[in-house]
Amino acid sequence: MAKPYPMELRDRAVKFVQASESRHAVASRLGLGAATVIRWLDRFEKTGTAASSKFGGYRKPKIVGAHRDWLRECIKRGDFTLQGLASELEGRGLKVDYKTVWKFVHREDLSFKKSIHATEQQRPDVARKRVSWRKYQPRIAIGRLVFIDETWTKTNMAPLRG
Repeated sequence: MAKPYPMELRDRAVKFVQASESRHAVASRLGLGAATVIRWLDRFEKTGTAASSKFGGYRKPKIVGAHRDWLRECIKRGDFTLQGLASELEGRGLKVDYKTVWKFVHREDLSFKKSIHATEQQRPDVARKRVSWRKYQPRIAIGRLVFIDETWTKTNMAPLRG
């Protein structure tokens, strides 16, 4: 992100112009654009200082009121994508993009990390099958196993939802 010029440089430009040098001459002398020096001097004449105006600021959140409550409920229910939530909000009359929904989720502290194990492991039917699989493993004939090299596969790219 860009930063404002230092105050020392602005003060030097003002002093040179006050010493009856032209604004364009000061700009070339300090290696600045003429429009920059002209703006600084205009600001100095109006306010008494060449300091930069407020940089950055606060932006009101777009997702408020009923949309906020609805979105919180959807996130708590789970099984969603941020892109899907953005399109559902658009259907409800609020046009937002993916990034806006992402910021909302983090600002409301509704984000969470993926677990190492699949949540399906907690289901009773899956847990039963896993127990029977562990009992069956010693009976597998090692000579019949096939090794598949998947070292090139990125396993950390699995989607969390959707």
